[in-house]
Amino acid sequence: MEAIVGGAYFAPVQWYQKLNRYDKVWVEQYDTYRKQTYRNRCVIATTNGLQTLTVPVERPEVGLHSCKMKDVRISDHGKWRHHHWNALESAYGESPFFQFYADDLLPFFTHGRYEYLIDLDMAICSTMCRLIDINPDINLTPRYVENGEMEHDFRDSIDPKHPKDDGEFEVRPYYQVYRRKHGFQPNLSILDLLFNMGPEAIYYL
Repeated sequence: MEAIVGGAYFAPVQWYQKLNRYDKVWVEQYDTYRKQTYRNRCVIATTNGLQTLTVPVERPEVGLHSCKMKDVRISDHGKWRHHHWNALESAYGESPFFQFYADDLLPFFTHGRYEYLIDLDMAICSTMCRLIDINPDINLTPRYVENGEMEHDFRDSIDPKHPKDDGEFEVRPYYQVYRRKHGFQPNLSILDLLFNMGPEAIYYL
């Protein structure tokens, strides 16, 4: 079976579940870019509660409301890479597996190798799949896929603000550093699952 998802920066657990459960997954790159989606943000758990990490993007001449995902450029504004890594160290430095995976992830936060957001997202995806030990058949769409064109379309289901129903995604608690303080926080960035569960993350997916 095939499925389609939107691009995502350190995508939530739900997104990676699709990669692990479908024979082939398409990542939409011809959709119009929208703010406040997982395309350029992820959500992590901290001692003070949930925190959103956002990759700043450049405003194109046509405006973001008319820009395709594949054409969105990353901005270097505000030293965001440094801030993101500091946030991860603070949130997960005491988690069981942060130190085990830190060296694999640090390069994404030390310099700007990627001009386009979609390239960063896909490079992160490749690294995360290797660390989790899954080998999905994942491809970028060659054109925009219309609504209803694919039976298993999760582009609007995996959304931080107004997700549509996804009957396939079952929230199952796992160990989290701050679970005793804040309760279990579902469907956070895949980083949360990896840092807390390590090699057992694949069994959750």
